[in-house]
Amino acid sequence: MPLSEHEQRLFEQIERSLSEDPKFASAVRHSDPKFHARRRIIISIVLILAGLGLVVYGVADSSKLWLGVVGFVLMLSAAAYWMIAHRRSQSTELRSVGGTATRRTRRGMGLIDRLESRWRERREFDR
Repeated sequence: MPLSEHEQRLFEQIERSLSEDPKFASAVRHSDPKFHARRRIIISIVLILAGLGLVVYGVADSSKLWLGVVGFVLMLSAAAYWMIAHRRSQSTELRSVGGTATRRTRRGMGLIDRLESRWRERREFDR
């Protein structure tokens, strides 16, 4: 449902006043799941490169072959970490600043459908 012109003006005014408050902007930015997902992706890329370096060093120095194995395990773990972070960054779910409220509607669903939906979503709350 689109906003009326008056609501749109009020929304823009609130947005401008909130953007002027650096403390609030920082709090919102740091509670954004996409912000954390981007940081995790960067960390995983650095770990993948470090693992690649260990693999190359381990292969080059045959006496430290175990270091190449450690590097490969590090690369594999970092790739899994990257995939999880990437999946979380693609989430379109809206959350409150505290992270407790979500925007999901279950109207029009029967009791069984709601229970099945909650059963499928139970793993999302554990993450």
